[in-house]
This record gives sequence, C-alpha cells and structure tokens, in this order.
Amino acid sequence: MQLNDAQRLDWLRLIRAEGIGPRTFRTLINRFGGAGAALEALPNITGRAGRRVTPPTRAQAEAELAAAARIGARLVASGEADYPKLLQAADSAPPLLAVRGDPAILNRPAVAIVGSRNASAAGLSVTERLARDLGAAGLVVVSGLARGIDARAHKAALLPGTVAVLAGGHDRIYPANHAALVEAILEAGGAVVAEMPMGWEPRGRDFPRRNRIISGLSLGTVVVEAARRSGSLITARFALEQGREVFAVPGSPLDPRAEGTNDLIRQGATLVAEAAHVLEAVAPLIEREAYGTEPLALDRPDLADAPIFWDELDVDGIVLPMPVDALEPPEPADDRARLIGLLSPTPIGTDDLARAAGLSVRVVQTTLLELELDGRIERHGSGAVSLVG
Repeated sequence: MQLNDAQRLDWLRLIRAEGIGPRTFRTLINRFGGAGAALEALPNITGRAGRRVTPPTRAQAEAELAAAARIGARLVASGEADYPKLLQAADSAPPLLAVRGDPAILNRPAVAIVGSRNASAAGLSVTERLARDLGAAGLVVVSGLARGIDARAHKAALLPGTVAVLAGGHDRIYPANHAALVEAILEAGGAVVAEMPMGWEPRGRDFPRRNRIISGLSLGTVVVEAARRSGSLITARFALEQGREVFAVPGSPLDPRAEGTNDLIRQGATLVAEAAHVLEAVAPLIEREAYGTEPLALDRPDLADAPIFWDELDVDGIVLPMPVDALEPPEPADDRARLIGLLSPTPIGTDDLARAAGLSVRVVQTTLLELELDGRIERHGSGAVSLVG
C-alpha cells in the first residue's frame, strides 16, 4: 500500500481528531471504507452519541506535515513499505508514525533494552555490554531515550544502529538534554520515531503509549533494572501481549531496582547475563523471517494485564481509561546524591562508577571516603564498593 498526498492528509486528520486512537481509527476505516469517508461521517455519528467531534482542518494537518518536513521527519502509514512490519503486527500499532533518519533500520531484526531511569552503575555497565554485543551481532537496539538505562543502551549501540522512540513530538525531546543524543543517533544512521504530533509536550500517559511501540518494534525486550511499579515492566507486559520474548537481568534482592526484574524471571522471563542468552532465543525467529503481519506466537506466562490508556470514542463499545503517570525523576542535586543513586548492593569498580557519574576519579574517591566514614558503603577486593543497606 502507498498513500497519496490527499489520503495521507485524511489519515492525519482522522488520527488527530479528539477521541480517535489506533483501535477506533481502524474501526472507522473498516466501517466507512477510507479515512475521507470517515471524516465526513465523524461529526454526525459522534453527535448522536452526545459528544460531537470535529476533526482538525486540512490547513492544520498541512501545517503539521510542513513542520515535520522542516526537521526531516515524514509520516509513514501502516501498510506502507517503510512502516515497521513487526510493529504493524501489534494490535494497537499507530496508524501513522513520524520517522526521522533511515527508515530501513526499522525493518531490521531488533531487540529493546529498557530499565530504570535512576540506574545503578552496575546496571549501566551491564546495559553497555549487552547493547554493544547485540549490535555487534547484527541486532538493532531499540529504547525510549530516557535517562539511565535507555540512554546508555542508545550510546553503546550508536554505530551498529539504534532506534529511539519518543513520548512527545519530534520537536519536544524529553528529557531536553538528550537532544544531542538524538542528533548522534541520526548522524550514525539510526532512526527516531514518534506517534504524537509536532509540538506535543509528553505527559505521564504518553510514556506507556511510547512503551508499546518500543516492544512492538522488537523481537524481544530486555529489562535491566526495574522496581515493582516501573514503567519498564509496562514495556515487558506489552511485549507479552504482542507475543514477543521477554528477558530480564537478575539483580541483588537487597536492591529495590531489581525487584521488578527478579519478579519477571520468577514468572517465566528468560534470565540474561550476556548477549548470547538473547541471541540464542531470537535467532530462530530471525531465521524464520518473523516479520509478517501476525503477532509471533511464543509461549509466555501472562505477568499482568497490559495497561489501556486511550480515551477513545465508543464507536464499537471501545471505551478505554487513562494510565498512571510516568514522568522523569529529577536529576540528583549534588555529587554525593548522584553517587548514592548509582551505588547498589552489587559491587562496582571505582573507574566504572566515575564514568557512570560523569565525575573525575579523584572526586569519586573523596566522596566514597566520606560515605565509608558514614557507614554507607562497603569496600571489596580490586577497589570495588557497594552500598550498605
């Protein structure tokens, strides 16, 4: 399928109408035979339901297309050649995806790596090794551009190829200080994708929406660190719903950031300690060319019902509630707080800790001495340290 300019404009106007999410969009297209006819019918059918919806004007849709084009983004429709085939197989796939960068990377075999925004230094180190080795094996690394695990995964996979999924519009990078990372991804031949319109500031409900795209682009999702109510677990639940593999890196039972990942393993996710464990599981899927239009059928226990978050019109009995908030936590205020946030019960070397914190080894050693005198850390062989309690 290839939309012409008029059809693409109609698709954009329909999906941007209030109360129209992916499922309602598909219902309207199927009922009326196309976006143009659905747009004409929308005010009347919603008016009869007591909630009259008027779609955006052509001028408004044209303005969005022009704004996207100015920063090098283009809207790709579900069913078109450049639309990611794995994502298309997901039930709630976006009808339109705004893409910057090389669209070809979206149809290469990919694995998602997600985890805590307040990651430990040990978690960041594991993430870097996994992303680097998976990239070297030919897999694209997908993540959500968040602080912590996501950012480290993108940086480690820049040269082999990485895809970042935004929660807001392409001109509203979140967090804002990752704008340079976006440019680095594009310069290295990767891609950045967004479902939301230009100018859209991400809200709490937009992060779970982003997460189902992360898992939908990927053969499997690796969770490195996640507390029990972490947004990363939402990504894992979407992966299960989409029939994809779920992997988890085990962590110390004393570290709250490992509670979610350890629970995933207990409930059936594949334990991962190195890239080979991921490659072993996804290799058969790649060999079978598992990029069709149906979800992959993998036998995984259901961890929990995936969150539903569109406030869609009740066109065919589809009424969906909103989710919990998922905004970025603030950056630690000082060097001491930053190091405490990076430390965990898992020992980590001083050099790795300094690199994760973006501080000099001298500053780290001085701060660690203060923490040791306060009884906050424990020292191990080879200069490694861990958090007490």
